[in-house]
Amino acid sequence: MNKFIPIIMILLASYGCRNGESEAKRIPIAKAGNEVLYYDEIPGQAKNSVTPDDSTALIKSYINKWARRQLMFQKAEANLSPELMNEIEEQLQETRLNLVVYEYQSMMMLQKMDTVISQEELERYYSENEASFALTSNIVKTLFIKLPVETPNIWKIKSLARSNDQKDFQELESICYQFAEKFDDFNEEWITMDRLSFELKEEITNQENFLKRTKFYESSDSESVYLISINDYRLRGTLSPFEYVREDIKRIIWNNRRIEFIQELENGIYNEAIKENSFKIY
Repeated sequence: MNKFIPIIMILLASYGCRNGESEAKRIPIAKAGNEVLYYDEIPGQAKNSVTPDDSTALIKSYINKWARRQLMFQKAEANLSPELMNEIEEQLQETRLNLVVYEYQSMMMLQKMDTVISQEELERYYSENEASFALTSNIVKTLFIKLPVETPNIWKIKSLARSNDQKDFQELESICYQFAEKFDDFNEEWITMDRLSFELKEEITNQENFLKRTKFYESSDSESVYLISINDYRLRGTLSPFEYVREDIKRIIWNNRRIEFIQELENGIYNEAIKENSFKIY
């Protein structure tokens, strides 16, 4: 490929002059089997590097990669059976059809589909489909703290963690930012008991009984002390809190709209084709 370097240098110097000529003749730069690579097919970033030497190196690299790919393709094409090549062609046609249709549908959805989902619509769907939102896991709102065993005055942290007073919580937060390995306030969001068990590094075998009987819980191992203060819980099989499934409902409504929109789009195109006599069955 070294013989191409002088050619590439000449092309780099002259191509700028030809670039403005709309009818300029295409310049072949390499050939692999029965395929020809033209200079205008080389990516602009390779041709427009900072220095000519950089451009030459990038173009040479591109030519080598292109040649290897083309030669491999031609060898494969020559050795695969006609039946397999026909099957590949059918798959390509189907893939192209699906891709073009998908892009068109996406464009039309972006332009015309209503994507605003109101709080009222979310709540209405929730109330009308409560049977679909039974919990499959026990969930909690809780405070989780993980402390090194050598943390000073752990007794005070435990006392503050049990308190419902906002000032105590602020003091607890301040202390934990200094000493805690983890301080996760899940009182504003629901998490599963399985996740909490994972954080505790302890399997809670009867979660329902545990939740019914436990407000504050602590455990420890050789390195850490774990504290949890449970604010609220819901049991498996009961109705999910609205806020726990809110994003799921939003996705369901959006997907239903998408399906309906695409169906209406398809029906409209189909009916228009029948009306204009551009669709016939022979």
